Amino acid sequence: MIHQRLTSQHCEILYQDSYYLGQSENFDHPDSLDFGLMSEHLRELSEGHSVNVPTYDFVSHSRRPETVYFQPKSVVVVDGILILTQKAIRRHLDYSVFVETSEELRFARRLERDIRERGRTEEGVIRQFFSQVKPMHDLFVEPSKQHADLSVCGEGRLEAVLEKIIGIEFESHKNLVLK
Repeated sequence: MIHQRLTSQHCEILYQDSYYLGQSENFDHPDSLDFGLMSEHLRELSEGHSVNVPTYDFVSHSRRPETVYFQPKSVVVVDGILILTQKAIRRHLDYSVFVETSEELRFARRLERDIRERGRTEEGVIRQFFSQVKPMHDLFVEPSKQHADLSVCGEGRLEAVLEKIIGIEFESHKNLVLK
């Protein structure tokens, strides 16, 4: 919604999912992501340099050889559930938002997405959610909200939240994170 409101002329989204290392045992653990590369990319973007962002294939669980050319914008929204767990990433953020959502809704959204977009079975998604996703959320994601500048409820209409965020002077807040 932020990207849509600000338009791609002024805003772009950098997705945590692009930085998966591949073939991880647990994709919900911070070690499954290349946060070092993401931190370097955020530094380069803040200095006005373009970067080549990796692409990740969730079906083969591997990085693709091709990258996505990412140009610096006045607003870079950094999107991902583990972003605030990383001090190296937080230091690049001018403003951060933690979107709180109940476990039931997180599960329902994950189930739908993984079946629709990632070709997973319902049984596989359920097993992974309770053996990996929920424990990693409790261990890493939930505690990371202490690092957020703003915590909002992600279960209703987000228009009011969007208005609050858009009201921020983006000239002084170049990098915005949404969990």
